[in-house]
Amino acid sequence: MISSNSDALGIIFTNTYDSSVPELTARRSMASLPFAARYRLIDFILSGMVNGGIDNVSLVVRENYLSLLDHLGNGREWDLTRKYGGLNIIPPFANRGTSIYSGRVEAINTILNFLKDQKEKYVVISDSNIVSNVDFKDVIRFHMEQNADVTIVYKKGKVQVTDAQAIVENHENFFTMDLDGTKVKGFKINPEASKTEKNVSMNIYVMERELLIEEVTEAYRSGFLHFERDVFANNLDKYDIQAYEYTGYEARIMSMKDYFEENMRLLDEKNLDELFGKSPMRTKVRDDAPTRYVRGCRVDNVLAADGCVIEGQVENSVLFRGVKVGKGAKVKNAIIMQDTVVRPGAEVSYVITDKNVTIGDNKQLAGTESFPVYVAKGKTV
Repeated sequence: MISSNSDALGIIFTNTYDSSVPELTARRSMASLPFAARYRLIDFILSGMVNGGIDNVSLVVRENYLSLLDHLGNGREWDLTRKYGGLNIIPPFANRGTSIYSGRVEAINTILNFLKDQKEKYVVISDSNIVSNVDFKDVIRFHMEQNADVTIVYKKGKVQVTDAQAIVENHENFFTMDLDGTKVKGFKINPEASKTEKNVSMNIYVMERELLIEEVTEAYRSGFLHFERDVFANNLDKYDIQAYEYTGYEARIMSMKDYFEENMRLLDEKNLDELFGKSPMRTKVRDDAPTRYVRGCRVDNVLAADGCVIEGQVENSVLFRGVKVGKGAKVKNAIIMQDTVVRPGAEVSYVITDKNVTIGDNKQLAGTESFPVYVAKGKTV
């Protein structure tokens, strides 16, 4: 059992950036997107909060959340099955008069009564499209030591072309910051691609619960939608906004290309250790048997979850739970999701298959590194 020692509650937005990977989020939210062979994206931020002693976590969902509900259950795997606090999932229309929200301000405004009833002093707010292993104990400690009104977690990095093009619904959450030491002096919303490193926000914020209620109430009355653009950027003189630098592993999913490349990065043992080596990551347990490597198979640089059966050849690939690769089949540079079957003699390269896909006998399916082929859930090729 994780002992709670952080006077904070967590709020996670599960649908932000859904539109950046529309193929993968047609039937699920960004938060429930499979990643790293046996996890979902929600597992990383949720595990980070629990590891940081946060045992009162609310998920604000908007649409396509049945897969997420199935994955999280009652929160037992994260030790969030509790009489007080624990895991709370808040769908749209949860309260009378509410509707599907357009931005963070509207979303948080729908749960103001819930926030007013809580006892924690601080609130940690996050999206779910970034894979990381943030030490939330240290973030909250930093926030308290700086006596900050708001703390924003960021990581130094270049703004990629896919990031700069992501000016669609809800993508106002992507921004960089100008800093004076750790103090935020300015924001750049949806900046252009850059060749130099910038202070890129990870969309993780810490602030006092009462201050959050006050700011959201005022912003909503003023017709504002977005926290970063409408609240933070307009109150730099009013509040002390501090920046906490995260230096660990980060994977930011903002396109299909990102999703493919970030999964492939974990084939490097150094990256795998950096993500999973510092503190445990929790996920739903399926109780499958270990992966079975049948005599005569060939496996090179593969991240495979439990329950797989490999008879053919697999190279530079990520296999999720229950994948079956038939005799004579060749899988190379591919992401093969749960319970997919690659039949004997089939060849796949630069392919992303969703769950329960069947690749037929002797079929050939190939994409490219910059444009991997995607096969939708339950399809037979």
